Amino acid sequence: MSNSDPIRVMLVDDHAVVRSGLKAFLMAYDDMNLVGEASSGFEALALLDKVRPDVILMDLMMPDMDGAATTKAIRERNPDIQVVVLTSFPEEDLVTQALQAGAISYLLKNVSANELSEAIRKAHVGRSTLAPEAAQALIHTTTQAPKLGHDLTVREREVLELMSKGQNNVEIADALVVSRSTVKFHVSNILSKLQSTSRTEAVALAIENNLVKRSN
Repeated sequence: MSNSDPIRVMLVDDHAVVRSGLKAFLMAYDDMNLVGEASSGFEALALLDKVRPDVILMDLMMPDMDGAATTKAIRERNPDIQVVVLTSFPEEDLVTQALQAGAISYLLKNVSANELSEAIRKAHVGRSTLAPEAAQALIHTTTQAPKLGHDLTVREREVLELMSKGQNNVEIADALVVSRSTVKFHVSNILSKLQSTSRTEAVALAIENNLVKRSN
């Protein structure tokens, strides 16, 4: 690619209104081209070879396959593609998961157009950009002992939340629109990460460590 070629940008977000806003944003810059958009992680992976993006703007909270898992899969398949996480959530565990998955940058959705465009340009040449909240979260995680449940994925947290409401695997599968075997896999991971021998113990630990909301 020559220096004069526009940066090929792909959008991954399950909210159509967000993708629409980002498309309008990209149209304002001559050095960027929107080459594809996806509403899920699986759709993003299916589009990769077809649209060949340089930089991907990645949402974190998506059904079935979250942004961190999607980022990891993309980077494993094509490490030349840079992923810029664009989310509403600055929590430490999410920042850590995204960066460990291979994202080069972590920005919040209240970022300005100029800041986002500059982050895309920096990502294209291998330079990182972190929202102040994300940078602070990252600093904090390096100075604190890991908390119980720190390694739970976004999807595992969703499953754990439903477990805390007393839902069984069938009900959780229906609520999240995934297979029962997928839920069973997530529950097994949750028990392992929380060092629990039962669902009841896992939920009790989750409540005690503020991993789920307490029921009224």
